[in-house]
Amino acid sequence: MNTIFRKSMLSVAGLAFAGGVFAGPIAAHANPVDAKPVAVAVQGAKPQGDQSRISLNDEQTANVKAIIAATKKAGLPERAAVISIATSLQESKLENLGHLGDMNDHDSLGLFQQRPSSGWGTPEQITDPEYSTTAFLKGLKQVDGWQDMPLTQAAQTVQVSAYPDAYAQWEQQATDLVGQHWNS
Repeated sequence: MNTIFRKSMLSVAGLAFAGGVFAGPIAAHANPVDAKPVAVAVQGAKPQGDQSRISLNDEQTANVKAIIAATKKAGLPERAAVISIATSLQESKLENLGHLGDMNDHDSLGLFQQRPSSGWGTPEQITDPEYSTTAFLKGLKQVDGWQDMPLTQAAQTVQVSAYPDAYAQWEQQATDLVGQHWNS
């Protein structure tokens, strides 16, 4: 029994360490996150789980507007912009990240932490907000029923993240940002 417990604890510690290794490049470069739960109420549906929120600078706000513009250009509804912005909040805190050297998660770049080696495009393309959003939306459109599934499931199906439930925490802020900037 003692051996099983010890092995279980070592497994949990290993997962925690691996999580830090994978999240480290983003966390080390991104703005701090206010991880305190926020009470939320959304028309018609409540976002899944506790919600996080960050303050945005001018660059991040410009990236929100670029994501919305690319979504409109693709002829997709506000829900696609909400999923895109929530995904970018999780992946890069809406910062267009270049190569982070030793802190980089593989060869992940841009707003969505897309990888050239996985076929998302060239580094130059992936760090172009319109291109990277369009690439994400192209993947989203290939997900049957994305409009009606939970945000985190839709985002995860496109992104294939090691942390599939992490997108949900950004749904309220993404919804608020789309509401604020969709018609501006």
